[in-house]
Amino acid sequence: MKRLITSIFIIIFIVLGVFIGSSFIDNYFDDDIVEDSDNIQDEPKDEEDDIVIEEKPEYSFLSLSATGDIMFHSSQYKAAYDSSTGEYDFKEVFEPVKKHLEQADIAIGNFETTTAGDEYGITSYPSFNSPTSTMEAIKYAGYDILATANNHSVDTGRKGIVNTIDNIKNNDLDYVGTSKDPGVRFLLKEENGIVLSFLSYTYGLNGNESRLTAEELTYMVNLIDEEKIKEDIEKAKNVSDKVVVFIHWGNEYNREPSTFQMELADKMFEWGADVILGSHPHVIQRSEMIKKDGEDKFIIYSMGNFISNQRRETLPSTMNNIYTEDGVIVNIDFKKNLDTEEVIIDKVNYIPTWVHKYSAAGKNEFRILPVPDYVENEELSSVVRDKLRNSYTHTMELMEEVEIVE
Repeated sequence: MKRLITSIFIIIFIVLGVFIGSSFIDNYFDDDIVEDSDNIQDEPKDEEDDIVIEEKPEYSFLSLSATGDIMFHSSQYKAAYDSSTGEYDFKEVFEPVKKHLEQADIAIGNFETTTAGDEYGITSYPSFNSPTSTMEAIKYAGYDILATANNHSVDTGRKGIVNTIDNIKNNDLDYVGTSKDPGVRFLLKEENGIVLSFLSYTYGLNGNESRLTAEELTYMVNLIDEEKIKEDIEKAKNVSDKVVVFIHWGNEYNREPSTFQMELADKMFEWGADVILGSHPHVIQRSEMIKKDGEDKFIIYSMGNFISNQRRETLPSTMNNIYTEDGVIVNIDFKKNLDTEEVIIDKVNYIPTWVHKYSAAGKNEFRILPVPDYVENEELSSVVRDKLRNSYTHTMELMEEVEIVE
């Protein structure tokens, strides 16, 4: 009997053991499966799955803005003078156009004066010497380069050229057209992978050639010499995408380019120039897009006065005196194909400007007004707004509408 009871307990124990062991094994493997499943879900994705392929840009762009003559006459000095500090401040003159010049990758204008130093005095026409603060205002306005070859380059002699260059560099600006030493006669500027070369020349020096030695005349001011211009353009063409020539030429107060201008322009395009920017006539002359060997070339024969005191009331007996108040910002966009590396002129547009001279607090003030921004400004008198409208018409009737067809 005892043996029977013992056997029954052994059987029950074995059955319970098998049941418990089976449950444990099932749970063990189920847990493993869940854990493995969790592990599979938590595994990091292949890095290749997260790679976003960025589209390679097809083109890069460079914007160039150019203006004409930057001049300072006696009336402008008086307007800028602060008797409490004994200093000249010209920044407000450029304030209205600052936003337009700053937006360009490169902005260039003709600096038609010198900054030789106080020992030469502050002088105006016919021999210009301006305060060094003019350079601070030009930098503030958004310029990057000053063309310095013009008929007033030697108004204060050799020292005037040297000190003007130093003042330009001290204000973190570049220059082209004059030089302290023999060397490269053009300037290279690169933006967004596009390289432009800049050259600058003048027709003459108002009879001041004798203030430089014969040797100094060969390098200190770039005079119009066709052989040298051809050589310079060809050299610049080899190291840049496009060649920009800033040239001081033409007949004063004449709204039409001379035969000399047109013939020289044609030669410069043949030699490899791509853009020609004219100054000196003190009035605006026409712009043109010209096709040469399948390439679009741009010229504006004269950009007029950007800032000066030349105007209808100060030049009463001068022909076309009303146009001396007009200027223009020429905006040229270049486009580079990143596959072929070809660079073309993509767009050209114009912002007509007008020099507003008015009286405030007992003295004259000067402002360069971008006409489209101010022509409907009711804070200005109706007389001034009419002058702005007329100025816009006078300028735009000479500007060729440029449409580039690729």
